[in-house]
Amino acid sequence: MKFLGPLIVVKDIAASVQFYQNLFDLVIVYDFGENVSFTNGISLQSVASFSQLAGVSDDTILCRPHNMELYFEEEEFDLFLSRLDTMPEINYVHEMIEHSWGQRVVRIYDPNLHIIEIGESMEMVIRRCLQSGMSVSETAAKTQHPIERVERVAFGNANTRE
Repeated sequence: MKFLGPLIVVKDIAASVQFYQNLFDLVIVYDFGENVSFTNGISLQSVASFSQLAGVSDDTILCRPHNMELYFEEEEFDLFLSRLDTMPEINYVHEMIEHSWGQRVVRIYDPNLHIIEIGESMEMVIRRCLQSGMSVSETAAKTQHPIERVERVAFGNANTRE
C-alpha cells in the first residue's frame, strides 16, 4: 500500500486552487473540475463533490477544526516571509516564531480555514547554527538532529531526508 497524500475538502474550488498555486507555486497534475491534484501530492475537492462521493452530509464538513495542518518546509524562508507580506488576504494563525530547536515557522489559514505550517527547512536551520559558530555537537543538541545528520549538512550530502 502507498499513501498518496492529503485530500482537502474546500467550499470554493477555484479560490482554493488559486490560493495554493499563488502561495506555493504548486503545479496542477489533474483538474477534474471539482477535484484538483497538484504535483506535491495535495488534492483539493469541493464540498458538494466530496459529500456526494463519500456519502456524508455537507453540514457535517467542518471548517476551522484545528485538528490537523499541512506542513511545508521552505529553503528560502526569509524570501517566503517577504512574499507573505505582499499578500494582505493572508489570515495568520500566528506570525513567525522560532522554536527552541532553532526552526522558524509561520502558520496561516487557507481560504477554508485549514491550518498550514510553513517551516524553515531543517537543513537551513542546521546551516544557520553552524554558520553562527556552533560546533557540530552543539548544533546537533540545539536542533535535536543526530550528529550524523548535522555532519552530512556540514560536509556535504545533506539532502537525505530522515
